Parts: sequence; C-alpha cells; structure tokens
Amino acid sequence: MSILNIYVTSENNSTELRLSKASTIDNVKIKLEPITGISPSFQQLQLYHDDAFVTSLEGHPPETMLGAFPIEDYWTIQVNDTNPSRVKGQFNDVSLVQKFELADEEYEKRSDSVLAFKRRNNLGRFSDSASDTSSTSVQNKLHEDAAKNIKVGDRCEVDIGGGVLRRRGVVKFIGLTEFQTGLWVGVQYDEPLGKNDGSMQGVRYFTCPPKHGSFVRPDKVQTGDFPEEDLFSDEDM
Repeated sequence: MSILNIYVTSENNSTELRLSKASTIDNVKIKLEPITGISPSFQQLQLYHDDAFVTSLEGHPPETMLGAFPIEDYWTIQVNDTNPSRVKGQFNDVSLVQKFELADEEYEKRSDSVLAFKRRNNLGRFSDSASDTSSTSVQNKLHEDAAKNIKVGDRCEVDIGGGVLRRRGVVKFIGLTEFQTGLWVGVQYDEPLGKNDGSMQGVRYFTCPPKHGSFVRPDKVQTGDFPEEDLFSDEDM
C-alpha cells in the first residue's frame, strides 16, 4: 500500500511524518510516542483535513489499518493525551524546567564557550572595532571557504537541525541572491520537504518540483556519496 506524508500535531509539538497505509493503528501509536511524548495507551487519534474534523481513529480493532480510513497526503492526525494524571504543558512550559546556572567566573574559565570563541577570533566586544561589519566579514569568509568544496550537481546532505536533523538532495545553485546578502546554496531535496521550486520573491535561481527546493548557507551543506534513501526501508511489511 502507498506511503502518506502526514502532519502530526499534539499539545507538545507538531511535525511531518511518513506513514504507510498498511500500518495498523496500534503501530502508528507506537511510532507517535517518541514524537509526542504520549504513551500509546493514552493516545486519542483524530483525523483532520484543512482544519476540519473528519473522523476518529478510535474504537476499532487493533489490527485495523490506517488505509481503512479516508486519509490522504498532508492530512493531519491530532494526538490528544487522555492521561488523567498528566500535567498540562509539562513538556513545553519552560518555567517547569530546572535551570542550570554557571557562575560568571567559572564561565570565564571555560575554553569551549561562545565567549572563548569570540575571544579567540576577536569578535564582539573583543574586536578592535567592535562593529557588526567585522562579525559579518568573518561569517562571509566562513561561507566562502565552505562553498569552495561545493559544485552544482553534487549529491549532498543538509543540516537543518543543529546536526541532528538532515535532508538529502542535489546542489542546483551556488551564488549571490537578491533576497538576502551573502552566498547561498540552492538544493533540490529528494522529498517534498522544501519551501519553493527554485525561485524566491519572483526571481528564479534554479528549477525543481514544487516544495522540493530550499536555500541554505554553504556551511550547512556537506557533499559526498549520499544516495537517495529508500522510502520503504522503515515501514511495516
């Protein structure tokens, strides 16, 4: 059966997920637990399309498949937490998080801090001119150095989440743009997870299918042997 791109929303977060129509509702709930933080036994799944309620996925035999419901690409599964003991907002209320604080004198001694990095590179208040121009020049130099290892047609992997989340695709453009200063890399993702079709603000820089294109800074792009991932590799058989 086919693979669907589904939006998943809950009190804690929202994300996009690929699900097979052959997945049972029980298996779907297991996959949603690490995303929503809600135990499968307390998940209540509701299906929406364009913000309109379609149906509930509850009250059916556990072996019922997702494809048994009227669900299509880019519809939304809302995950509600029915746990009567839950604390509302416990995963997104930062006031409930115990903060780690480091004394100023201890922070000054660290060699792996932002402060130490600025000191080593004469940035910020450690700069002779203490101007934004100096910081921008350093950033542009980093982007120029990174772009030297990238060429149009390269397979690549793009860092979109602090080294944790990555997307694969093909380099389609390298250069300056009209929408913002500095060097940019245009990438065509293997999947429709981008924001455009290679054009920005009415100017076309490359051509790709809708929602496959994205512009990122060169230091976020790593080129190499990155084959397209198998969409079915992590799906239920």
